[in-house]
Amino acid sequence: MQAEVRIERYADQGRCVAHIDGRVVFVRFALPGELVRIELDEPHDRDERFWTGEVVEVLEANADRVEPAWTLAGPLAMGGGVGGADLVHVSLAGQLTWKAVTVSEQMKRLGHVDVAVPVSRAAGDEELGGLHWRTRIEMIADENGMPSMRRRGTHVRVPLSTMPLATNALLDVASANGVWDGGFEPGSQIRLSVPEPRHGEGITGVGGNYAVLVDGELKAGSRRLTEQVTVAGREFTYGVDANGFWQVHREAPVALADHVIDLVRGEMDGAVSAVLWDLYSGSGLFTLPLATMVAERTRVFSVEGGDVAVKSQQRNLRALDLNDVDVRCGDVSRTLAHVPAHLAHPDVVVLDPPRAGAHAKVCRQIAEAAPRAIVYIACDCTSLARDTATLTGLGYELADIHAYDIYPMTHHVETVALFRRV
Repeated sequence: MQAEVRIERYADQGRCVAHIDGRVVFVRFALPGELVRIELDEPHDRDERFWTGEVVEVLEANADRVEPAWTLAGPLAMGGGVGGADLVHVSLAGQLTWKAVTVSEQMKRLGHVDVAVPVSRAAGDEELGGLHWRTRIEMIADENGMPSMRRRGTHVRVPLSTMPLATNALLDVASANGVWDGGFEPGSQIRLSVPEPRHGEGITGVGGNYAVLVDGELKAGSRRLTEQVTVAGREFTYGVDANGFWQVHREAPVALADHVIDLVRGEMDGAVSAVLWDLYSGSGLFTLPLATMVAERTRVFSVEGGDVAVKSQQRNLRALDLNDVDVRCGDVSRTLAHVPAHLAHPDVVVLDPPRAGAHAKVCRQIAEAAPRAIVYIACDCTSLARDTATLTGLGYELADIHAYDIYPMTHHVETVALFRRV
């Protein structure tokens, strides 16, 4: 079923809101103010409160609408549908506007904080047109053994001959290893992980520091990768597992770590010793610079649920001879129930939870430890807004918030919020 609708406003998940006979419709590949023809998803006659649909024709366009830079990720009606770039129809400036409005609205609606959230673009993204930023990509081999992505709403697999969101270094590695030539077992999962070269260009800068994994098994490169990040003028080297989590944008580790450490340093106000918590700490992106930021004595309590990431973090700390970090592997809430007495009262807490957020229980545990400040890194603004409401109810106030567009062409955005104890 098709319908002509006027788009009203931004919504979540990269969609916009329209109405049909009083019923809410969430529309993909739309922009506010546009008059568009949409195809409703099946089943469109269900009794639920809302419908979903997708643009098939633009009758009156928003000024921020552009031709998709990656056609395969655009609307189904225009030959797309593979996913992974749901804002590919929006100009770069329009994407920043979209994300600023979305984060601010979620903070007001769920966090009960009225704040205009600024959004920064990562270095180099404008020059690259919002493309070539992913240092990790995943695909599945189609029935012919070619790397592919599934077309939305179907079982059709679209073979790929390139990946416009991947960094140039990753594309060099893919070509050098014949990834686009296929030959994979149908249905196998293909993952490429290529740390951004910080001291060289292209594959000459990568060397052997990359991984091609098929169903989790290393086919080329190295299982243990090296990431180099300069934080507050000091270079840190991280060993990370090729199949593990790392910030996917080539510049995200630098931008986020710099900002987080700057906030923590500001809250320490020149203290010569400190107790810091780093929760959901991964391979130690924030842990390493946190452990070195106070000259006299800094003790860090680090908690991460993934055992592979914890082992990487421990190796990274040992390489810098950082001995005052207590690294725990386990569920954050359960671990916080048994913090050693000498680490039980942190000055500042840093947390970088998964998309679902920290949840009320962890927020309460942090508040009970009474840190003077909390630095919260969020990859989902809805979860951040919910946890903001919890933290403000526990005696903290939002002191600073800044978002980073480290997922160009998608609706995702990373937000860093600073809370201070009232």
